[in-house]
Amino acid sequence: MSTLYALAEQIEASAIGVAIAESRYAYPIIEGIHLIGLAVSVGLILLTDLRLMNLFMKRVPVVDVLRQLRPYVIGGFIAVFISGGVLFWSAAARMLDSPAFVAKMIFMVFAGLNALYFEFVIAKRAPVQQNHPVLPSSVAYAGVASFALWTLVVMCGRLIPYLPNWG
Repeated sequence: MSTLYALAEQIEASAIGVAIAESRYAYPIIEGIHLIGLAVSVGLILLTDLRLMNLFMKRVPVVDVLRQLRPYVIGGFIAVFISGGVLFWSAAARMLDSPAFVAKMIFMVFAGLNALYFEFVIAKRAPVQQNHPVLPSSVAYAGVASFALWTLVVMCGRLIPYLPNWG
């Protein structure tokens, strides 16, 4: 862990890390891009999750929702991933000190695993692909898990400034 922390300190102290952290405009602009990407990607994921749970857009086939929203979700995630990496660059050691950041990363890993399992296993099954009127319960479970995990990711992200360290 100390090697990881030492690497984070080096990243944060790099010329780019310092420039971002000390810039009057860079950090807020990058954070704005991060939040817009988050709103697009997670917002559309939550709509998709509501469809998977059969609470929203009940007459629209799941495959249509997935196909039509996927490019926007991926585009939002690209913006979030890049901007989040740059924000991390400017505060790497401080982020590792934050329990909220660590929790956010853990929840993101589980949300990603849930999404991969849904995309490559559940969504490939005949009832989803053929728009059966009654979808398997695994579809709704994936939606509930995704909704809960992405909500936790956003909550932990917002807690980072308020839980700055483990002490």
